Amino acid sequence: MKEHLSHFHVAGFTFYDGVDVFNKLKVGKKVKFKLEEDNKWDPRAVAIYFKGVKIGFIPRTENRIFYKLLKVGITQFEARIQKIDPQQHTERQVEVVVHLVSQEEVVY
Repeated sequence: MKEHLSHFHVAGFTFYDGVDVFNKLKVGKKVKFKLEEDNKWDPRAVAIYFKGVKIGFIPRTENRIFYKLLKVGITQFEARIQKIDPQQHTERQVEVVVHLVSQEEVVY
C-alpha cells in the first residue's frame, strides 16, 4: 500500500552532478534522500542522489517534512523520477514523486 506524499522539481540541478547522469535518468527510477545539516544555505537541506551521484536537493519549500522524517529515522517512503524534460530550464528538467509506503514495501 502506498500514498502520495509530494512531488517537486529537483532544486540545484545546475550546480551538482546531474549532468553526468542525465542520460541515465529515466521515469520510474528510484532516487534516495540524505540529510545535509551542515549546508550553509539551508539547515534543513535534503540532498537527492541517483545511484550515489548527488543531483540536487528537495526544494526548500518542500523539504520540511522530509527533514523531520529523516531526522527521526523514518524512511517509509519511496522516491522516483516522475518526469524528465530536457527542453525545460535546468532547474525544471527533473521532477520527483514521493509516496509513503507500508512497512512491508520498504526496500533497504
